[in-house]
Amino acid sequence: MATVLDKNPAGESASFYDEFVALRRDIHRHPELGFEEVRTSDIVAAKLTEWGYAVTRGLGGTGVVGQLVHGNGGKVLGLRADMDALPIQEQGQAEWRSDTPGVMHACGHDGHTVMLLAAAKRLAEDPGFSGTLNLIFQPAEEVGTAGAGAARMIADGLFETFPCDAVFAMHNAPTVPAGMLLFREGPMLASSDAVNVVLKGRGGHGAMPHTAVDPVVGAASLIMALHTIVSRNVDPLRTGVITVGVVRAGDARNVIPDSARLEITVRALDPAVRDLLHERICRVVADQASSFGLEAEVDYDRGYPPVVNSVAETRFASQVAADVFGAGRVMTDCPAQTGGEDFAFMLEKKPGCYLLIGNGAAGTPHACMVHNPHYDFNDAVIPTGAEYWVQLARRYLAQ
Repeated sequence: MATVLDKNPAGESASFYDEFVALRRDIHRHPELGFEEVRTSDIVAAKLTEWGYAVTRGLGGTGVVGQLVHGNGGKVLGLRADMDALPIQEQGQAEWRSDTPGVMHACGHDGHTVMLLAAAKRLAEDPGFSGTLNLIFQPAEEVGTAGAGAARMIADGLFETFPCDAVFAMHNAPTVPAGMLLFREGPMLASSDAVNVVLKGRGGHGAMPHTAVDPVVGAASLIMALHTIVSRNVDPLRTGVITVGVVRAGDARNVIPDSARLEITVRALDPAVRDLLHERICRVVADQASSFGLEAEVDYDRGYPPVVNSVAETRFASQVAADVFGAGRVMTDCPAQTGGEDFAFMLEKKPGCYLLIGNGAAGTPHACMVHNPHYDFNDAVIPTGAEYWVQLARRYLAQ
């Protein structure tokens, strides 16, 4: 049985994975923001075409889908990898650090792309299945709104053009031992909504507050009221998060401003809790504003829904991992997290599973958290991720 970090879990030649390490570093050196992944999608499309996949481009703007049909099996599997980078100035000193000022692969999407490409080549050379495999290379996961890459691909007809019986995606996990595979049935990641609130009053002199309608005092009261919603309206055994991250009002200490602005993030693991928070936030804003004689404008952007893994597909996926790498390298009860992911849109349409692969245990060089200027994907997990995708595809399409 292969161990998780065998350099070549399937006995491939060293040059096979060396090729993909070099490719990962090339993509890392040339990061592209969401919906701008032109060079990256060119590379993906060229590789898939070279290996015999039928390639479709343009879904979601810069998305790429490679389809491989083998045998006469009727099942269809979708595997997804994200391709975009982040607007962060890289501070690491690796030879392959970003050449693009202010942009870097700080979330490992370069690694996700390459793990799926390595699996694509393996499966093209030796499919070992009977059915249809759709490899989905998605743009703009990091956009953070309902118009992100997954939703755009779906709106452009992804699942009408490429029907899938199930879809799977993998994300690297810093602080987790390299190559360990983590699964969770049900809610895995939270919804992610953005709320902007503007409280409008009437400005005045700081020495004569009675002549003004002060939005700053109203904003202060509103912040405290918002932070009671989770503790008093949400079941303590369920998860909700409301965070006021930005407060803007005024330019001078002796001037009461006309308005105050709050920028808020809202997260929930349960769609019902998400809806409850939406309703309560809007109600609390309206009531608080009214009590201070203010007008309120609320812009509530419902972004990513929760990532909810279907039970059957998650159990299947975790069993594949245990069979290939051993049960000691698999966690089937991974704690839910309050981060967000737009793969949730795909899981709203199709059953499937979003899983994690360890990038490096705490205290190791690759434990650096994502969205950090010092982060880098751990090339040592490429063989593990690729082998996992190969075995998942073969077993799913053999059912």
